[in-house]
Amino acid sequence: MKLLLQLCSLVAAVNALASDGFLFVTFKGEQTPMTEQVYFALSKDGRTWQALNNAEPVLISTLGEKGVRDPYILRAHEGGKTYLIATDLSINLNRDWTRAVRAGSRSIVVWESTNLVNWSEPRLVTVAPEDAGCTWAPEAIYDAESGDYLVFWASTTKRDDFRKHRIWAARTKDFRAFGEPFIYIEKPASVIDTTIVHDGTRYYRFTKDETVKAVTMETSDKLMGEWRSVPNFSLAELRGYEGPECYLVEPATADKPATWCLILDHYSRGQGYQPFITHDLASGQFTKGEGFSFPFRFRHGSILPLSQAEYQALEKAYGNR
Repeated sequence: MKLLLQLCSLVAAVNALASDGFLFVTFKGEQTPMTEQVYFALSKDGRTWQALNNAEPVLISTLGEKGVRDPYILRAHEGGKTYLIATDLSINLNRDWTRAVRAGSRSIVVWESTNLVNWSEPRLVTVAPEDAGCTWAPEAIYDAESGDYLVFWASTTKRDDFRKHRIWAARTKDFRAFGEPFIYIEKPASVIDTTIVHDGTRYYRFTKDETVKAVTMETSDKLMGEWRSVPNFSLAELRGYEGPECYLVEPATADKPATWCLILDHYSRGQGYQPFITHDLASGQFTKGEGFSFPFRFRHGSILPLSQAEYQALEKAYGNR
């Protein structure tokens, strides 16, 4: 009986994540100043995506480095807001990757909205330590234990002559005031592009090992707890991928398990995001996703589940005409 109750609780938690559609926020690349801005796409099933706004950017930053990459979108834990955070970086306007690593922005770009259609003006918020050389791919997750958001990103630092990336983090309640930055992930190798997903029971963390250009998978009971590698992660040997994002495509039912999608940006081949599917997130066993289509090459971005009303509002506001 206890096992049955635990199973029912897990199914209920995962089903609570079910949606009536999905919003994808992404960028296109560094071809022009406008391709390093924020693009929106919609999907009813999490597989077939349609560009919004005629595949032109929806959000544009003229602050800081005048470009944004790696947008990440999340709902506020309470209060009805949605936040979108992104890397303050334009490679098109300054094609010096060495500068981007050693003398880039210490800030992230932040937007917020109450309806996903009307957005605030962007703001720059400094989060990285004073000797940071860059602040890349920021993401955030609500930490129920501490009652605030854990915001994390990749930075190099002058203290070791910018030799490697670490995942740094800071805490915030409002995405305006941030606490002192601290090292969240320290590995022997250089690491970037961390994302974290919760399946109703455990946390799963995907990170790019920048030394071997592969994505790793870890799991933990707590955001600040001990993280362990998932044994036999089936994608561990893939090379040339980055920007991992994981989302629930279909919740579990009485007849079938949940479907999770892990997308990886195949940047080394210029192919954009490639989908991989699992029906057992804890197993770490993924297979190549079939039946996915994208209107253009999606780069490092993120996915937000939508209500039917939100889906319709975005379609009405930004649908192609």
